Amino acid sequence: MAVLLMTTLLLLPAVLPEVAATDPPFSCGPSSPSRGYPFCDRSLPAARRAADLVSRLTAAEKVSQLGDKAPGVPRLGVPAYRWWSEGLHGLSYWGGGMLFNGTVRRATNFPQVLLTAAAFDDGLWFRIGRAIGREARALHNLGQAGGLTIWSPNVNIFRDPRWGRGQETPGEDPTTASRYAVAFVRGLQGSSASGAWAPLQASACCKHATAYDLDRWKGAARYNFDARVTARDLADTFDPPFRSCVVEGKASCVMCAYTWINGVPACADSDLLTRTVRGDWGLDGYVASDCDAVAIMRDEHPFAPTPEDKVAVALKAGLDLNCGNYTQVHGMAALQQGKMTEKDVDKALINLFAIRMRLGHFDGDPRQSAPYGGLGAADVCTAEHKDLSLEAAQDGIVLLKNDGGILPLSRSAVGSAAAIGHNADDPAALMGNYFGPTCETTTPLKGLQGYVNDVRFLAGCDSAACNIAATDKAVTLACSADYVFLFMGLSQKQEAEGLDRTSLLLPGKQQSLITAVADAAKQPVILVLLTGGPVDVTFAQANPKIGAILWAGYPGQAGGLAIARVLFGDHNPSGRLPVTWYPEEFTKVPMTDMRMRADPDTGYPGRSYRFYRGKTIYKFGYGLSYSKFSRRLVTGGRNTAHIRSLLAGLTVTSGDTSSYYHVDDIGADTCERLKFPAVVEVQNLGPMDGKHSVLMFLRWPNETDGRPASQLIGFRSQHLKAGEKASVAFDVSPCEHFSRAREDGKKVIDRGSHFLMVGKDEWEISFEA
Repeated sequence: MAVLLMTTLLLLPAVLPEVAATDPPFSCGPSSPSRGYPFCDRSLPAARRAADLVSRLTAAEKVSQLGDKAPGVPRLGVPAYRWWSEGLHGLSYWGGGMLFNGTVRRATNFPQVLLTAAAFDDGLWFRIGRAIGREARALHNLGQAGGLTIWSPNVNIFRDPRWGRGQETPGEDPTTASRYAVAFVRGLQGSSASGAWAPLQASACCKHATAYDLDRWKGAARYNFDARVTARDLADTFDPPFRSCVVEGKASCVMCAYTWINGVPACADSDLLTRTVRGDWGLDGYVASDCDAVAIMRDEHPFAPTPEDKVAVALKAGLDLNCGNYTQVHGMAALQQGKMTEKDVDKALINLFAIRMRLGHFDGDPRQSAPYGGLGAADVCTAEHKDLSLEAAQDGIVLLKNDGGILPLSRSAVGSAAAIGHNADDPAALMGNYFGPTCETTTPLKGLQGYVNDVRFLAGCDSAACNIAATDKAVTLACSADYVFLFMGLSQKQEAEGLDRTSLLLPGKQQSLITAVADAAKQPVILVLLTGGPVDVTFAQANPKIGAILWAGYPGQAGGLAIARVLFGDHNPSGRLPVTWYPEEFTKVPMTDMRMRADPDTGYPGRSYRFYRGKTIYKFGYGLSYSKFSRRLVTGGRNTAHIRSLLAGLTVTSGDTSSYYHVDDIGADTCERLKFPAVVEVQNLGPMDGKHSVLMFLRWPNETDGRPASQLIGFRSQHLKAGEKASVAFDVSPCEHFSRAREDGKKVIDRGSHFLMVGKDEWEISFEA
């Protein structure tokens, strides 16, 4: 989607004129010309109401509704609608669906998604989604929203550490991304954390299906990249988050990507959009394209010869809405030329209007309707939402190094501090991308000033690029302070939508500046990294003069306070890395190679903790705490006799190196009966109270036949007082968690041993008749 200038956007709330509050757009009120039509009858199913409305439109009116800026139909009382709004980590300027020039001029900004994912806490993710949905509905009730369709979350797999948009995702692991998708979607759409139905608060859209994780790298661009992906990698890596989004989260939209997949544009792939997303997964909603993806089919690829062909191919494949106006401009000609039929258009429009029906836009004045009619200005930037933003930032921050227990610091021990770094006092460094005007902002410098009276600041670098470094001034400042804090890292000019990195090192002169300051400082320095993707900081790992390293992502509006609270022990860090941190030598691997699994014969190292066979800077799931925690598996698995009885009579397929059961042959009923609880005893051995995320993995006896080295199957976050012990329960489903994908993408469960792992503790489970 379009990338906007951050500096301009950060200034917008100050320059936009305030306008008077207006009524929200709606239809079927007492004075509506359509109030007697079936599409205004709230007792009818949404799809039936939508079909009635669509049947009353002319062909030209129908085509006019196929873009993200849909005009009104005054003769039927249908208001105009803006489909494109963003809510990745708070309501955003992007898309123009949300307006911040009325009674409400700001919204809560949460940490960028990758940092939030590091908390490994789906309850937290749910609450963030719910808060964003409430604020969207509040703006709509105030007449400050053109629609309630939020094109979030981004649940693509962060496959390559150079990807500029990896910051938007929950990371490299399909289980984590799937759990994030379900929790966030349920929260935003208004259902309960367990998935209990509720009227749509807002509509969530899971993007970008599928296998999209390259923007612009060495001549390859998302607009013309053909992702060559194996059926196996689709089945066990790229597709699971989207499946979970739809099947469990009940997302009401899926967005198709710009890229091609194995020779077919994602937005013209009927196998993906119709057979899989709507058929196999049961999408109850609409399919949207990324912006101008339909136009790009011809401009960047010779897929369809004319504009009319492109429009027809996309709609017939299962696309309902094009972001942009391409389908609106060329749709009538496609109908007149017989490239598509009016029924093709009707199918798309019924899906679109059904969502608007479910959102209550055809139920009269939404301010008079339960359960969201009472939401308004008082429900935006609430104390609860601000506290939630702080909580998310604190829980996501990852402590990577803490030599000699230098952290946490005592306030009384820090008489003076030097804050050095381009990210120390830059509000933009907190935001990431897809942000809106924030309720308030606390930079790292401001956070530090809340704990230390004498704080001296120097940017040190001219920008994140650090082409010019004030190294001498930084060294002088470092010599004068009791403690030195370096706030370094990246910005949206190194990693962003439309921009992938070519190096994993800190840019420009950052490394030399950090090293010089560390050498001059009185005490080992504390390095705080504000980045989206991982960076190779081998130099800092090995330098004894760098006492501590924190990764703080892009931590949102309360990021500076969260960092300070961690540094001074008011919060015990519990974040764990949701991505592998690779060394710079990994950049020799082409981003365009989509393979997940390693290929020893060619030296291809593979990707992610599941398949990568090479050196790491930090491993997936790594993160330190100020406390020591113990974990022990105390129960894990049904008895062998129970498993044998359930598997009796099933066909065992024998391969060259293993024998296995097909998950499809086991069947849904038996899969349900095979589930069992696994309990982990976790204890905080002190000295501080704190939160701990327990990660449970599955290990196979070997890594042949494409098996992962290990696979995360679940996680639980538990707060424990110092000395406290608790039992944490996991629901283990062998059909989901023990299965692996064959080369053809079919899921099978190997006959024999499987090992549940928590830390170094293992529990063996035999799976055979």
